[in-house]
Amino acid sequence: MSRIGFHGRLIDEPEVRAGFIGCGSHSYRNIYPTFHYAPVNLVATCDLDAGRAEAFASKLGAEASYTDYQEMLARDDLDAVFVVTGYDERGRPLYPPIALDCLAAGKSVWIEKPPAATSAELVEVRRAADGAGLVAMVGLKKMFFPANVKAKALMGEEGFGELGLAMLQYPQYIPPADEIRRYLGGERVDSVVGFLDHLCHPMSLMVYLLGMPASLHYERSHAGSGMATFTFASGAVASLAMTHGQATNGGMERTVLVGSAGGHIVVDNNVRVSFHRSPPLAYGASPSFYEGTVSDATSVWEPEFSLGQLYNKGLFLLGYYDEVNEFARCVLSGEPPTRGTLDQAIQVTRVFEAFAEGPGKTIPLTSSEGTDS
Repeated sequence: MSRIGFHGRLIDEPEVRAGFIGCGSHSYRNIYPTFHYAPVNLVATCDLDAGRAEAFASKLGAEASYTDYQEMLARDDLDAVFVVTGYDERGRPLYPPIALDCLAAGKSVWIEKPPAATSAELVEVRRAADGAGLVAMVGLKKMFFPANVKAKALMGEEGFGELGLAMLQYPQYIPPADEIRRYLGGERVDSVVGFLDHLCHPMSLMVYLLGMPASLHYERSHAGSGMATFTFASGAVASLAMTHGQATNGGMERTVLVGSAGGHIVVDNNVRVSFHRSPPLAYGASPSFYEGTVSDATSVWEPEFSLGQLYNKGLFLLGYYDEVNEFARCVLSGEPPTRGTLDQAIQVTRVFEAFAEGPGKTIPLTSSEGTDS
C-alpha cells in the first residue's frame, strides 16, 4: 500500500484505517492534521452535530460520517478509533465509556487527555484492552515533546550522573481541597475540572522523566498558586511550582534536571534545551573564566523559525505528531506503546486524586492499583 511520506513522495507502507469520534476545534487544529504525516487513513468521522461530522469528512477525505458512534463502530473495516470529546454534565471526561465501547467492538483506541476523573476508571479500560489484545493509548503530549525527549536522553550522558533533583514550573491553579473532594464525590466543580484538565501536563512529564512518585506534599497560597514536592523510590526528589497568576508571555514552563556529576539540564518553554557543565575553574586561582574544552561548556539545542521545516511546526514541537505516530505504529505492529500508556495515565490520575487529601501533609501515592512505579 502506498501513502504520502514527509517529502511529498509515495512510499510503500501500510496505514491504520481509523474512525474519529469528535469534530471540534482542538481535534481540527492539532490531531486531524497529523494524519498528513503519520500512517493513518481517516475512514469515518463522528459527531453529535451531523453537519459538522459531514463537513469534517468532506474536508479531510473520510468516506463517511456519523452521529452515532456505535453505528460507526459496527464497521468491520476500522482498525482503530481516535476520540477527542469533552465532559459530561458533571464535569467527568467522556473517554472511559467510549474507550470501553471501542475495545468491545474490536478497535484499538486513542483518547485525548484528561482520560478520566478517577484512576479506577482507567484500570477498567486497561483490563479491557489487555483482555482484547488491543492498543489503548492516551494523548499525554508532554511525553512526546522533542525537547523533553532530548532532555531525557541527555540524562544518560557522561557528565550528568544520577538524577537527584527535578524542578518543574507550570502555570496551574490549585483548587481548595474541599472542592476536589466534592468533585470526586460526584458534584460538578468547574475549578476542579480545569485542574484535572491541565495537571496531567506537568505530571505526565514528571512520570516520563522520573517514574511514579512515592509521595506528595503540597502547600497552596491564598491565590491558588502553590508548590508540590514529590519523593521517589530512587531517592530523587522533585518540585512542581504551580505558578497560577503569572504572565502568559516570556515563557510559561521550565524544567530543570540536576544530576550528581556536575551537570544539569534545562528545558525552557518546551523549546530550548541546555546541558550545562562546569568548566575547570579553581576557586581563587583562575584569571580567566574561558577555560576548558568544548566538552566542558554548555550545549544548547533550539529550532530555527526561518525555514519551512517539520521540526518548527506546532504539530511536531508540541508532540501531537509523535503521539499519533506511536499509536498508529503500535496498532500496525501489535507492539505496546512506551509512552502515553494506560499505566502512566493511571499514575497521573492518581496524583490528581491525592490533592483531595489537602495541603500540609505527606500523601502516599503508590497504594492504589496500578500506581506503583
